[in-house]
Amino acid sequence: MDERNHKPADPAPLALDDERRVKVLSPGMLVFKRFVRNKLAIAGSIIILFMFLFSFLGGVLMPYSESQVFKEYAPLIKDYAAVTENEEYRYVIAEGKSFDATAKSKMIWAINNGESSFPSGETIYGLTQEGADFYRITSTQVVASGRGIRNHYELDPAPGFFPPEDFMEAFYTAVANKAARFTTEDGQSYLLTTTKVEAVVSAETNLALASKMIFSGELSETFAFRLEAERAIQGEAPFIINGVPYTFHVSERGVVSFQNAEGVEIATASRFAVKAAAVGTVFPPGFMEAVQDSIAEGSPYPSFTLPDADGTEREYLVTRNAKEYIIRTEQIAYQITMYEAPSWAHWLGTDGNGMDVMTRLMFGGRVSLLIGFIVVLLETFVGVILGGVSGYFGRWIDNLIMRIVDVFNCIPALPLYIIAGSIMDAMKVDPAQRIFYLMILMGALGWPSIARIVRGQILSLREQEFMIAAEATGISTSRRIFRHLVPNVVPQLIVVNTMNLGIVILVEATLSFLGLGVKYPLASWGNIIYAVTNIHVLTNYLFVWIPAGMLILLTVLGFNFVGDGLRDAFDPKMKR
Repeated sequence: MDERNHKPADPAPLALDDERRVKVLSPGMLVFKRFVRNKLAIAGSIIILFMFLFSFLGGVLMPYSESQVFKEYAPLIKDYAAVTENEEYRYVIAEGKSFDATAKSKMIWAINNGESSFPSGETIYGLTQEGADFYRITSTQVVASGRGIRNHYELDPAPGFFPPEDFMEAFYTAVANKAARFTTEDGQSYLLTTTKVEAVVSAETNLALASKMIFSGELSETFAFRLEAERAIQGEAPFIINGVPYTFHVSERGVVSFQNAEGVEIATASRFAVKAAAVGTVFPPGFMEAVQDSIAEGSPYPSFTLPDADGTEREYLVTRNAKEYIIRTEQIAYQITMYEAPSWAHWLGTDGNGMDVMTRLMFGGRVSLLIGFIVVLLETFVGVILGGVSGYFGRWIDNLIMRIVDVFNCIPALPLYIIAGSIMDAMKVDPAQRIFYLMILMGALGWPSIARIVRGQILSLREQEFMIAAEATGISTSRRIFRHLVPNVVPQLIVVNTMNLGIVILVEATLSFLGLGVKYPLASWGNIIYAVTNIHVLTNYLFVWIPAGMLILLTVLGFNFVGDGLRDAFDPKMKR
């Protein structure tokens, strides 16, 4: 065979050689591929992404603000009035007069002792019983005095006093009858005080009246009306004031209703004291009679119905509290929508302060996540610096830093948090500033674990060949530590910090639940649960606190899944 005609075989196509090549991935891509193969790690990443979108994006899209309180007009059974049976004297002072507390106490003493006058300070007061539990108090001024014997007195008028014609006749009649007072034809009343050798006559001026009857109405505090009205009740006859006639009617329960000439009720009187729950309340006609009738019935749940001014029938409920009767009725009130069930307006309902639960969860997620990340960054910053210096230099520096780490590890964190929270409560620290103080304190107590990890890794890396080469090239110590050693510790730091994020969020939630962390009106997942400390709310309004608990659970679980996935991805030998 002719060798010149022999042709060598064609070489294999280049494409075939490319297919036979082994694909070499970068270390970062290898870690990523191992991470995405871990289903739990992917689930954790999805959970964390959802939490960030829910907290930061959701808070922006939500139409409500973090501390917005929702209110509405709604019918509500509220206290309307309080009724008590009066056992004390009530006073009505005449216009332009005064009757102090000391004089009132002396008056009670005089009533109990059956006296017709009583002294208080330099004044002698007259006391006249006009009816049962009804007294008229007068102020007195000496108008005449004199000495005598055997009821024969020679009176000398006081300067400026001109006695009426029948004055002496009325005086001697009172002396003969041993009366304490007398009245002249002009209607002026005089108080008489006599001894065996002396007589003193004092002109009386109406000062006040004391009665156990409780009046209500536009004229109830007018002295002239009250005096004549109470006298009329005792005499059971109509009366006239300033030419205006008044009539009255006494019910079976002792409630007195006063009418003017047109028959319109202008005042009521009773032994029961009524105090309105709201200022400006006008009781409907027949209110006191209906109250007393309901009380007298003895029913376990007394109630009565009366028409309002517009004719609408309204039901009143009567409940007893010790010696007091509470009258309650349905009223339209502008009230906070507390614990409203989930609806289209509020997907997770409202809390005890009338705030939207979902909005609070969104803003609370911001606080919890931010505290977690900032605290971990603080721990890492301090831990890397101290751990790197300790591991690289060793000897006495290492010994000193590790002893500091031991001291911080011996500090009980929870009692310190409680003390710090109590101090901030006493100093009334602003809630926004309180968050920063809380983050600094948590970061200051959490760095020792990071420092130990960094130190341990650097102790094993500083003797490697690449570090000998770095030292031989004259690279500075700080660059050797933070440019060559610390980057080799980053994978371990990422894993540890991911785990720590969940721990920090749990600690913050616990502190807020104990009332030591984030304070109202700022929201965090922990203080949302803290606000629900009532067993009734815990059992009946699950939508208020269960979502916050679920978010804490899912967030911590998500960070733990990601941490486990990163640990397996960085060090596949640890995978079982």
